Amino acid sequence: MHVDEKIKELKALGMPYLIVCGRNLNYPKVVYRQPRGKYDAINFGFRFIPEDTDVVVLNDVDTKIRNFEAALQCFNRGDAALVFVKVCVKEGPQKLFYSILDRIRRRLLIAASGELMLITYDVLKRIIPIKPCKAEDSYILFKVLEFKCKGVFCEECNVETKRTKTAEKEETYKRKTVSGIYQALAYTKPPHIIKLFYALLPFACPLLLVFGKKGYFWMKGILFGLIDYLHGDRTGLWQPTYME
Repeated sequence: MHVDEKIKELKALGMPYLIVCGRNLNYPKVVYRQPRGKYDAINFGFRFIPEDTDVVVLNDVDTKIRNFEAALQCFNRGDAALVFVKVCVKEGPQKLFYSILDRIRRRLLIAASGELMLITYDVLKRIIPIKPCKAEDSYILFKVLEFKCKGVFCEECNVETKRTKTAEKEETYKRKTVSGIYQALAYTKPPHIIKLFYALLPFACPLLLVFGKKGYFWMKGILFGLIDYLHGDRTGLWQPTYME
């Protein structure tokens, strides 16, 4: 059970925590919230955070945190408002996808990874409530950049998690996330270069075909994600409005 493992991990880190769960479990510091999307869980959980908090940590229960101190140190080295970390998957198509994405994110923060994010309380308070969005992590990143605050991609800290194991399932995953990113762009005002990147993405994504079967389904997911958005999908849960 991921909740059991996450509670043990957070206690070992000495971190005060609250888990917002879509199942009604009888655990201390675990609150039930009917699943409406991760954006809603963050909105709901924020009300429980003490106002004297300096940094809020957002973390998925199905992850294992490695070198958490490195992420915290990003706040000591400068004026960071948001830190998100490297995602490590041991198998499946996303192992390659993250290697491609991370090369871009070292230069341009085109998307965040919500598996582990740290954000100053004052900045998060300005963002709440998050609008319904399937890419709430990038929504938060884009709002931080809109505020002219600093976002950091920390590779010294990482989280281990599991992702899709087949290329075919990547289509659905990319469809959801890309639709959510276009939602996030509509709700925020990130730097123009990020908007330009996503304006060109539909035309550039056929280049992914060089990666064979994986690239083919990444491309399909990207294009269908955009189509879902253009067909009016503004939900925070995976409910595609356009079907093949």
